[in-house]
Amino acid sequence: MRAKRLLDLVAGTALLLVTAPLLATAATWSAVKARRHGGAYTRETRTGLHGQAVVIRSLRTRRLRLDLLSRLPHVVRGELSLVGPAALAPDDPRAAAPWRQSVKPGLTGLAQLARHSTMPWYEAALLDQHYVEHHGLRLDLAILLRTPGAMRRRGRVHPGRRRRLRRRSRPRSAATRSG
Repeated sequence: MRAKRLLDLVAGTALLLVTAPLLATAATWSAVKARRHGGAYTRETRTGLHGQAVVIRSLRTRRLRLDLLSRLPHVVRGELSLVGPAALAPDDPRAAAPWRQSVKPGLTGLAQLARHSTMPWYEAALLDQHYVEHHGLRLDLAILLRTPGAMRRRGRVHPGRRRRLRRRSRPRSAATRSG
């Protein structure tokens, strides 16, 4: 058994056992709340290893990123990995990239960690590609160790990006527009 699969199996099972009570509570709460929205879970088709379609079930909640934790059974079954490039829809043109299809998609990865950094949005694909070209157990462990902190920062915008957004959103005066 490869080291990456062993890490996925051991860590995924441990995380699933630790978070099971929280996930069960969230699923019950979500089922009651989302009864009129189609149930507690969403079903999305994503592109997996070798371009094969994988149906991913996730909780309909974004609080505390429980939707990602609810995908842990897919990791234990071997359909997803803990660390890897983002899982994309089959109709997304980026999903057809050969480098992307050479590994399993992951719950977290370099692009997900850098999501609120100052990098432009299009560089996320470059980070996913970098991961695929250089992945290994050490990189996976480093990404896994950084993920909880990145999950806590999800709602915040990087200070450099906040300044750029403010500059772009300011209305320009008539004097600066004409000159």
